[in-house]
Amino acid sequence: MAIKLAIQNLSKLYPTGEGVQNIDFHVEEGELVTLLGPSGCGKTTVLRSVGGFIDPTGGAIKVSDQDVHHLPPEKRPSAMVFQSYNLWPHMTVFDNLAFSLKLKKVKKIEIQQRVEEVLTLVHLQGMEKKYPSELSGGQQQRIALARALLLEPEVLLLDEPFSALDAKLRHELREELRDIQSKRNLTMLFVTHDQEEALSISDKIVVMNNGHIEQIAPPQDIYNTPASLFVAQFIGRMNFIKGQAVNNTIQIGDITLTMDDLYTGEVTLGVRPEDIHVADKSSVRIEARVDKMMMLGHFAEITLHTLIGSLKMFVDRQQLEQFELNSTISIKLVNFIVFKENGEVLSNRRMNVNEMV
Repeated sequence: MAIKLAIQNLSKLYPTGEGVQNIDFHVEEGELVTLLGPSGCGKTTVLRSVGGFIDPTGGAIKVSDQDVHHLPPEKRPSAMVFQSYNLWPHMTVFDNLAFSLKLKKVKKIEIQQRVEEVLTLVHLQGMEKKYPSELSGGQQQRIALARALLLEPEVLLLDEPFSALDAKLRHELREELRDIQSKRNLTMLFVTHDQEEALSISDKIVVMNNGHIEQIAPPQDIYNTPASLFVAQFIGRMNFIKGQAVNNTIQIGDITLTMDDLYTGEVTLGVRPEDIHVADKSSVRIEARVDKMMMLGHFAEITLHTLIGSLKMFVDRQQLEQFELNSTISIKLVNFIVFKENGEVLSNRRMNVNEMV
């Protein structure tokens, strides 16, 4: 598939010394790529550099293989949807949408047709005569999205567009955005700090931290095989257990693991709550006390006290009745990842607890 947006060795350093350095990735045509990371990691700096609202210190930005870094925002083949809706309060919905088309001298009949079409696309047909103050937050964000779509950009940029909305509405608009993106084969660069949002809508995620990229991969790879301890800590829920590695073994309390990799030093084991299971009699077992049980919808979270630390385990909600507070159970760690002291993955493979000796 053709590369629509290429960001090459992008850097932007501020007088404070903060910013981003050596940012390299691309977005293919029809792909939705998400920049994900905590506040201050540089994701919005990258997005605004692509949109022309920030002048990079170095590097190149290309759209359809054409360098655009010298162009002002209005001349770039991109459009941005901001966190704040930026609608003109004195204009009706129709006028807010038609404004950019009028500047381009588009004929009235075509403006009418295109506005009606995009309002249908965002499920707001019949809202033409309303003013922004008469719309809900979700409706205003749909209008902001519709306005950007009317520009027919080669790349659509979205800067945390749903962060001001409640959880239910965020979920609905994420689904609608993905549907629109698929129908129109849009190329999107999306910024969020919400890991669930990134995992649910992205074709590819760029995880950022302190101005650099930690990992670029599809959502399932980011979740299953995080490239660093930071990514593992930031994406999803995970238990972290300290241990000591010597040559081909890892010692965690009274538990010894064997591994193929030669390494000596402190390590951290990361295990997802869903990868902790109740052990049968034939399994290598860890004794645990049930300290807390929480219903979280379709699954339940159980907090366990063990000799290797406090652990969280996810179980199907229908299995919750099998557990009692302060009771003792045996558990096994189905899969886990070993990280070095510096946060690097010791092995790219996920290890199995059957390697215990």
